[in-house]
Amino acid sequence: MKAVTIRGVDPEVAEKLKTKAAEQGKSVNQLTLDILKESLGFKKKKKYSMEYEDLDDLFGRWSEEEFKQIQDKIDGERQVDPELWK
Repeated sequence: MKAVTIRGVDPEVAEKLKTKAAEQGKSVNQLTLDILKESLGFKKKKKYSMEYEDLDDLFGRWSEEEFKQIQDKIDGERQVDPELWK
Protein backbone atom coordinates (compact mmCIF):
# COMPACT_ATOMS: atom_id res chain seq x y z
CA MET A 1 0.00 0.00 0.00
CA LYS A 2 1.09 3.52 -0.67
CA ALA A 3 1.76 5.96 2.17
CA VAL A 4 0.40 9.49 1.82
CA THR A 5 1.32 12.46 4.01
CA ILE A 6 -1.19 15.25 4.49
CA ARG A 7 0.35 18.62 5.30
CA GLY A 8 -1.28 21.75 6.60
CA VAL A 9 -3.93 20.11 8.78
CA ASP A 10 -5.48 22.74 11.06
CA PRO A 11 -5.25 21.96 14.78
CA GLU A 12 -9.06 22.04 15.05
CA VAL A 13 -9.37 19.46 12.27
CA ALA A 14 -6.70 17.26 13.83
CA GLU A 15 -8.43 17.41 17.22
CA LYS A 16 -11.82 16.63 15.66
CA LEU A 17 -10.29 13.62 13.86
CA LYS A 18 -8.82 12.36 17.14
CA THR A 19 -12.13 12.79 18.96
CA LYS A 20 -14.18 11.12 16.21
CA ALA A 21 -11.70 8.24 15.94
CA ALA A 22 -11.85 7.65 19.69
CA GLU A 23 -15.68 7.68 19.62
CA GLN A 24 -15.68 5.03 16.91
CA GLY A 25 -12.87 2.98 18.46
CA LYS A 26 -10.61 3.52 15.46
CA SER A 27 -7.18 4.98 14.87
CA VAL A 28 -6.97 8.40 13.25
CA ASN A 29 -5.39 6.70 10.24
CA GLN A 30 -8.29 4.24 9.86
CA LEU A 31 -10.89 6.97 10.28
CA THR A 32 -9.13 9.11 7.66
CA LEU A 33 -9.02 6.17 5.23
CA ASP A 34 -12.72 5.48 5.82
CA ILE A 35 -13.61 9.14 5.18
CA LEU A 36 -11.55 9.22 1.98
CA LYS A 37 -13.01 5.95 0.67
CA GLU A 38 -16.57 7.06 1.40
CA SER A 39 -16.12 10.51 -0.16
CA LEU A 40 -14.55 8.99 -3.29
CA GLY A 41 -17.31 6.40 -3.67
CA PHE A 42 -15.25 3.33 -2.79
CA LYS A 43 -17.08 2.46 0.39
CA LYS A 44 -20.56 1.07 -0.01
CA LYS A 45 -23.17 2.21 2.46
CA LYS A 46 -25.53 -0.37 3.91
CA LYS A 47 -28.77 -0.12 2.04
CA TYR A 48 -31.18 -1.43 4.65
CA SER A 49 -29.44 -0.76 7.95
CA MET A 50 -31.77 1.94 9.29
CA GLU A 51 -34.05 1.21 12.20
CA TYR A 52 -37.49 2.71 12.02
CA GLU A 53 -39.79 3.54 14.88
CA ASP A 54 -42.47 5.32 12.90
CA LEU A 55 -45.16 2.63 13.46
CA ASP A 56 -44.72 2.47 17.23
CA ASP A 57 -47.73 4.74 17.77
CA LEU A 58 -49.91 2.24 15.91
CA PHE A 59 -48.63 -0.93 17.52
CA GLY A 60 -47.12 0.24 20.79
CA ARG A 61 -44.01 -0.79 22.66
CA TRP A 62 -43.30 -3.01 25.59
CA SER A 63 -42.16 -1.30 28.73
CA GLU A 64 -38.98 -2.60 30.33
CA GLU A 65 -41.06 -4.47 32.92
CA GLU A 66 -43.28 -6.06 30.27
CA PHE A 67 -40.21 -7.11 28.31
CA LYS A 68 -38.66 -8.65 31.43
CA GLN A 69 -41.86 -10.58 32.23
CA ILE A 70 -42.10 -11.95 28.70
CA GLN A 71 -38.38 -12.77 28.53
CA ASP A 72 -38.55 -14.55 31.92
CA LYS A 73 -41.46 -16.63 30.63
CA ILE A 74 -39.56 -17.55 27.46
CA ASP A 75 -36.43 -18.42 29.45
CA GLY A 76 -38.51 -20.60 31.77
CA GLU A 77 -40.01 -22.48 28.82
CA ARG A 78 -36.55 -23.16 27.40
CA GLN A 79 -35.47 -25.14 30.45
CA VAL A 80 -34.78 -28.77 29.60
CA ASP A 81 -36.26 -31.35 31.95
CA PRO A 82 -33.55 -34.01 32.36
CA GLU A 83 -36.18 -36.61 33.37
CA LEU A 84 -37.72 -36.42 29.90
CA TRP A 85 -34.38 -37.23 28.24
CA LYS A 86 -33.43 -40.41 30.08
